[in-house]
Amino acid sequence: MKQTIRAFGWAIYVLWLIIIVFSVTAVYSAFQVGVALGEKLQASTFEGTMILSLPFSVENNGFYDISDLNITTIVQESSGALVSNSSTVVRLISSGKKVNAAHNISISLDSMTSASLSHLLFYDTDFDIDMSLGLRYAGVIPLKISTNSTMPWGAPLYNLTMGDITVDQYNTTHVKAVLSLSFENHSFFSLNGTIRTEIVNTLNQQIGGSTTPINAPQQSSYLTPLEVLVPLAYANFKEARLYFDTSVFSYGPLVIPIA
Repeated sequence: MKQTIRAFGWAIYVLWLIIIVFSVTAVYSAFQVGVALGEKLQASTFEGTMILSLPFSVENNGFYDISDLNITTIVQESSGALVSNSSTVVRLISSGKKVNAAHNISISLDSMTSASLSHLLFYDTDFDIDMSLGLRYAGVIPLKISTNSTMPWGAPLYNLTMGDITVDQYNTTHVKAVLSLSFENHSFFSLNGTIRTEIVNTLNQQIGGSTTPINAPQQSSYLTPLEVLVPLAYANFKEARLYFDTSVFSYGPLVIPIA
């Protein structure tokens, strides 16, 4: 019986020794893990999605493996509306290894045509960004850190304005209505596509329409005339309806009264 108790005592001693050694080496090893983030986001667009790519690297110089590394970024508009929720997972970084990867923040530009986010097409603002990094160290120790920051958003159709309409005689049956459209593309991407214009009279009838190509480089001002042929008998204008069909988003109708 005494031998059993003595053996049990030795087993507890060895177990505690293992726990202490593991704890000490795990803490030491955790400080040997290096995480480096890229200096700036790299922006691109693909099939209606804006992709902000943040390069990062993790160098595991500790004694134990890193598993289930998860970087999650939640982007919200200043009013609290969700813009993006993106995650990047690295399943395993073995001891002594280094991993280079990128965390991609995906923002659907088509989603900005929804009622809650359509103002982002026309107004500059700041995005609130919550970023968290979590991982499991040595298979048993969970670690997590988080940070908050802001990112400026530039509207692609900032200060969109339609000038006064001018009407010129085109022939004996039609007049040519010309509307001057201007805006500033504050975004990081160029707008290429078309603007479809519909003219509606005071009887709510569509009396004319046209399609105008658009090519607005990023960070530039843009001005273009919208020309529409209208039957002379119905030239009593109420409003213009604009439909944007670009390489990164589609939006419409944008209704603008005609004085």
